[in-house]
Amino acid sequence: MAMNVGSGEDEEEAISAINTTPLVDVMLVLLIIFLITIPVVTTSIQVQLPKERNEIRETKPENIILSVDRAGGIYWNDLKLPTTAALLDRLKKIAVLDPQPEVQIRGDGGADYSSVGKIIYTVQRAGIAKVGFIMEPPARGG
Repeated sequence: MAMNVGSGEDEEEAISAINTTPLVDVMLVLLIIFLITIPVVTTSIQVQLPKERNEIRETKPENIILSVDRAGGIYWNDLKLPTTAALLDRLKKIAVLDPQPEVQIRGDGGADYSSVGKIIYTVQRAGIAKVGFIMEPPARGG
């Protein structure tokens, strides 16, 4: 059991050999830890998760569709209203009906937010409870 310390050939040979036993031991310990902990993580409380769905809502004839164009013009169905005061007068007449119709707002993508905000504020002042927004559905697959 003697060791050669001073020769150059044996020294290069000792450096090029890597001892893989500690690496294998560590990997086996990690494998055992993962095998023990994975069933604990996957078996949890069973819950029924909600499914994603896109409901197509039919527009009822009694619903009111307010549109805002790019320039900020307000339209009641196809009728152009001059001001928000005229819109408020029309909405106050509708607000007293029972059941109250839903107001659906269609805003142009290029319109200012303030134009749509004025309509929402006017609808709120008139006392309408149901307000919805109409938008284009996303493309299929994305």
